[in-house]
Amino acid sequence: MPPITKFKVAAAHAAPVFMNKSATIQKVIRLIDDAASSDIKLLVFPETFIPGYPYFIECYPPITQAPALAKYAEESVVVEPNGPDMASIQDACRRAGVAISLGVSERVANGHTLFNTQVTIDSDGTILGVHRKLQPTYVERMVWAQGDGATLGNFPLGELGWNLGGLACWENTMNGARQALIMQGQHIHAGAWPALSTMRGFEGVADAQIEALMKAHALTGQVFVVCASNYVDETCLEWMRENLGEQDFVKLGGGWSAVVHPFCAFLAGPHTGGEEKLVVGEVDFEQLGVVKVWIDAAGHYQRPEILQFGFDARPHWADEKVNKFGKRVQAVEEKKEDGEETRSSRAS
Repeated sequence: MPPITKFKVAAAHAAPVFMNKSATIQKVIRLIDDAASSDIKLLVFPETFIPGYPYFIECYPPITQAPALAKYAEESVVVEPNGPDMASIQDACRRAGVAISLGVSERVANGHTLFNTQVTIDSDGTILGVHRKLQPTYVERMVWAQGDGATLGNFPLGELGWNLGGLACWENTMNGARQALIMQGQHIHAGAWPALSTMRGFEGVADAQIEALMKAHALTGQVFVVCASNYVDETCLEWMRENLGEQDFVKLGGGWSAVVHPFCAFLAGPHTGGEEKLVVGEVDFEQLGVVKVWIDAAGHYQRPEILQFGFDARPHWADEKVNKFGKRVQAVEEKKEDGEETRSSRAS
């Protein structure tokens, strides 16, 4: 079946039920249903929407945070197909006919290691796979382990026929990670973010940083970008007060959500602040041909005899060494270049 060339996508500009996995799963399902009622085919969620971005790591001395971090691990998501944490979300996607990129704090099955993860679920309810953030930023390293190249790729959306990949927050500053997605044929980019502008020191610059990074990837990759941020609500601040004490480093509001055209025009948004909204834009892949006349980063605009690119796509974490999500991701290819082993991975 040929790909659908024109359809609606949306960024979920929303706040989770902070530190409450079960309640936030229900909110995810409600937002999927809302998307379906507006004929949205792809919905992108913010960074670690379940159980919420752990803003407390930016606000309190590390030694006081151990109980909060233990609770955060309890509320994190085990990403197993049709498992207790994922089945109802998969059912919602299947029922609604909506594909999603869902930001979660992922907990490995039967373990205590966490990852900052984007889960891709197709409109038939199939978990296509995960991307685990390669480099947690600053104090995030107290929470999440480092991902690896085994999850650095795109996933072909069955009904829509286009490749979806994503990166989380300042992972979007990693030019190599972005190039890996581009060289694997990315068509749509899911940019997942927290409410960065609510953090002390970022009030005047965060939105400009996010806009610059999302537009840069749209143009350099010739991809449609769906950027989803959460905002800080009173539930989050109250949980931190009750469990860790007063703080004045993170405040209400924030977030920057938009849909961006490959030539950097806004198709929707940007939307900021503490108002929940599906930021809806229509992507039209018939417009991509004109863009590609000018620039094709994975094609005629590259100079492979001068600029060579590779990355290590081998799995390093034990649970990545078995493809538990199905057969849509092509096996790792190995090749030799100039006597040095390089690896690449791409979706089929």
